[in-house]
Amino acid sequence: MEKLFTEMPVITENEMQNALDFSSKQVINNLPDFTYKFQKAYSENGFYQPIENDDWTTGFWTGEIWLAYEFCKDDRLKKAALIQVDSFLNRIDQKIAVDHHDMGFLYSPSCVAAYKLVGSEKAREAAIKAADQLITRFHPVGEFIQAWGAMDEPENYRLIIDCLLNLPLLYWATEETKDEKYREIAEKHIHTAIKNVIREDYSTWHTFYFNMQTGEPDHGATCQGYRDGSAWARGQAWGIYGSALAYRYTKREEYVDIFKHVTRYYLEHLPKDMVPYWDLEFGEGSSQPRDSSSASIAACGMLEMAKYLDETDAAYYTKLAKQMIKSLYDNYAVKDPDTSNGLVLHSTYSNHSPYNTCNHYGVDECNSWGDYFYMEALTRMLKDWKQYW
Repeated sequence: MEKLFTEMPVITENEMQNALDFSSKQVINNLPDFTYKFQKAYSENGFYQPIENDDWTTGFWTGEIWLAYEFCKDDRLKKAALIQVDSFLNRIDQKIAVDHHDMGFLYSPSCVAAYKLVGSEKAREAAIKAADQLITRFHPVGEFIQAWGAMDEPENYRLIIDCLLNLPLLYWATEETKDEKYREIAEKHIHTAIKNVIREDYSTWHTFYFNMQTGEPDHGATCQGYRDGSAWARGQAWGIYGSALAYRYTKREEYVDIFKHVTRYYLEHLPKDMVPYWDLEFGEGSSQPRDSSSASIAACGMLEMAKYLDETDAAYYTKLAKQMIKSLYDNYAVKDPDTSNGLVLHSTYSNHSPYNTCNHYGVDECNSWGDYFYMEALTRMLKDWKQYW
């Protein structure tokens, strides 16, 4: 197999330390505005605004606080993160905007992290309740967790590729409660998703629909990518990280092969600096916006999978991740707090095209998961990380 990007430089340990040091200071500087409030999903003109805990993305900000705490052990971070844990417990108790599949994105980097790091019982309670909420969206007919929308409408009978990152919450819940129902549902969803969202050429569908009566696969589509048949860059990155986690939890050997092919498709469609445009349809020289968050997610997936591969393959994917994060550190990371209160510039949340129904927002901005996964990748490279997922 031809190796790609062999000449790109890798990030050094000193640069990793500097990047996490700046990121942690940036998080600490943000605490006055974002302890009792949360960061909006994306920045506007480089700056996040405060919101209530009612979006699917708020867990990433709390995850940044925990990653910063792991790095510098500043008690201000622990205190702020635990205040946010209270908010997450209230959110699940009051059922505030939880009728969707993103319980893992919300509760793994916030509450599972809090329980693993500092033993917070409130966090454990909140995360188990979130797992209970997530499994209410499971369809036995079709064997998948529905992404969003009313459960009894055929137009909502679908999963999306992102959900592979929500499933570790269910495995954790089984580990904690010894109740196998969470793991069994996660396993069924993984197999249904990977069987259907990955195309023959190893590009990926954003969303996949099923027949409501029979559960049979119906068709793939996009809500986020440029067009139905293209490969949305963030979705392909979820496929990389998601297939790595699928292997971690199931140990099914075919998922190693899927990971390698999905990753290769991604790499073959990157521009020279290894940071994709928002859809892999676009290549070197395009005027389309980038999605730096996709690169951070993909790097985390490669670092995760490297733990389970032979020495040669592990070194290959680890090097690619270090090259990708080096490119982000050099060319995309915020370097001056006066220019942005985020961490990584040039992400794309949602970009409109002639072929999709997306709103146009968070384009060429920071976004909360891009910042979070950038910190996670750096943390993974610097220590033997006890992951939140």
